[in-house]
Amino acid sequence: MTLKHLFFATTVALGLHAAPALAQDAAVEAMQEYLMFSDYEAGIILPQQLDQTVFETALFVDTRDAGQFEEGTIPDAVNIEWREVLDRINEIPEDRMTILFCNTGSLSAQAAFALRVAGRSNVVVMQTGFTGWQRDAAYKP
Repeated sequence: MTLKHLFFATTVALGLHAAPALAQDAAVEAMQEYLMFSDYEAGIILPQQLDQTVFETALFVDTRDAGQFEEGTIPDAVNIEWREVLDRINEIPEDRMTILFCNTGSLSAQAAFALRVAGRSNVVVMQTGFTGWQRDAAYKP
């Protein structure tokens, strides 16, 4: 092996070794930028704000597991488990409000955060989740 080949191989190996760290740095930077420039209540909606117009125009995404979804959900909601939202981002429209929910809002908040960092500013999390919707929704079909 010539010195030129050895140098090239070393450069490639170091580049491959550094790639995960650089990707992680970029992810952290994107999250930091999102947090620094978001309004305090950006990305949330309350069940009391879900009137008929919102209900008829938004997509509801139930981020709970399939078993919980089958037990009961908001009418016409689709099921995308919270851990799968980035893998299934193509199923989440960019041109209309998308409301993510789970039982209480904690798992769907993680999913919404990931989607918002990924550039989906139309995604919001429903605070108090499905439980809050059952109790406090302004409109229930």
